Amino acid sequence: QNAFFENMQLEDRFDEAIGEHQFKAYYQPKCNPKTGEIVGCEALVRWVQEDGTMLSPDRFIPLFEKNGDIVKLDKYVLEETCAKIRKWLDLGYDVSPISVNVSLLQLLDENFVEDHIKTVEKYGIPLNLIEVEFTESILAENESLLISLTKQCKKHGIKVLLDDFGSGYSSLNMLNLLPCDIVKLDKRFVDKLETDDKSKAIVLSAISLAHTLQMSVTAEGIETKSQYDLLKEMHCDTIQGFYCAKPMPEKEYENLIKG
Repeated sequence: QNAFFENMQLEDRFDEAIGEHQFKAYYQPKCNPKTGEIVGCEALVRWVQEDGTMLSPDRFIPLFEKNGDIVKLDKYVLEETCAKIRKWLDLGYDVSPISVNVSLLQLLDENFVEDHIKTVEKYGIPLNLIEVEFTESILAENESLLISLTKQCKKHGIKVLLDDFGSGYSSLNMLNLLPCDIVKLDKRFVDKLETDDKSKAIVLSAISLAHTLQMSVTAEGIETKSQYDLLKEMHCDTIQGFYCAKPMPEKEYENLIKG
């Protein structure tokens, strides 16, 4: 019952929180294991409440996915991120692409690609600096929608990432159908890399298959040096995880790219 009332409170406070910019974009760097350089990041959302306490996404994202507010939140994060990129470009910083998460509800809107382009162009940013991440669970019931959206994105030069690859619905055949640019391996494979030969074999074959299909591969949730070294050896293109860097507030990320 408590949870029910807490959820109702969060829902009631959503519009106010958006208006007061309580939602903050945190940026988690992605690095190139060959060079150790930052080659991009993912925009993740945190809710910093009036009293300064922070709510993690798993407290509110599922709730807003249920009631539809997620669309507004996704657009807010995109808008915030575009504004930051504009600022960094104006300051002459070396800006790498930033990926933003897109929910199923947003994809069901037939103007999704058009709206996305409008927002990015409003800030005068090259379209390749904002990448879109779909999670693979969206594939289950919406395969044809996802394929056509991905094709539209590609036509306009927007890079598409397939997140959580291998966690449930996606098969190797999916890679063939879905012309995405980047495949993000599900963390569960990576967690077992050091101990489980099967996981190692799956990751290795997923990487080589993706490369054959001209896609690049990101491994997320990397927490140890040995995972990092193994993935580097397997020619994984980018690495995201605490071993490289935690999600950080924009100021901190700004300092990274400034230097």
